[in-house]
Amino acid sequence: MKYKTKVLVDRFTEILSSWKGVECITLNEAALQDTLDPYFALILDVFCGGGIPGADERCRLLGDDVAAFESSSHGDKDRFLIGDIPVRLEYKKTGKIDEFVEIACSKRESLWLIKDSGTYGFYRLANCDIIFSRSNWIHDVRKRLENIDNSFWIEMRSTVQSKMEHFLSDLGAACFQGDKFHYLIASAGFIKTACLTLFCINKCFEPSHRAYFNQVCALPVLPESFAAEFHTFLDTSPAELESRFYLAKLIAQKIVML
Repeated sequence: MKYKTKVLVDRFTEILSSWKGVECITLNEAALQDTLDPYFALILDVFCGGGIPGADERCRLLGDDVAAFESSSHGDKDRFLIGDIPVRLEYKKTGKIDEFVEIACSKRESLWLIKDSGTYGFYRLANCDIIFSRSNWIHDVRKRLENIDNSFWIEMRSTVQSKMEHFLSDLGAACFQGDKFHYLIASAGFIKTACLTLFCINKCFEPSHRAYFNQVCALPVLPESFAAEFHTFLDTSPAELESRFYLAKLIAQKIVML
């Protein structure tokens, strides 16, 4: 972490942790990049077990150098700038987190509540750096996530694999029609859901979209020749739609066979 980033992290940790309703604060991996990286953002997940100050009061407490402050309509996200550094604070209720973790661990009948949102929220819970913790709450959550059983992954795989096959069908239709716009949309949906299926097969929570490429290629269980086919499918050089569709179909077939 760069010194400039650490100074801000320490500053906001001191401010946020002074609010009695704050249980835990974690630092998103996006802050580990150089501040000149276009993907850089200082993102803090602020887990709250009680009330916190209102938006106007938060803006005042965060400092006089806060610029372009805006809070979401539900008050669960604050965005602002400190100089040229983008900062995002995301406020999450511990009770809601416990509910979702419980669904993943044991309440299969309610799994539909988290299927569409995916497992990125769990990824952040399990992997972001803990910079403040008032109790053992976050550590208990992480232990529970480590013990999610295989049935969770089977059901999640079924959901995202079905979507992958749907996008594959759309790719074929767009290819047949020569519809480049629809092909582009279907291509994005296909490659995302193909990666999601592989994360489920490997019992891994999905990372941020930016990290998909590197992390999916490093998974221990992959189809034969997946990395080469994946790179070719993502190649930005001109290519015939039919050849790209063939690669997508090949990738999908091999994933289904795992």
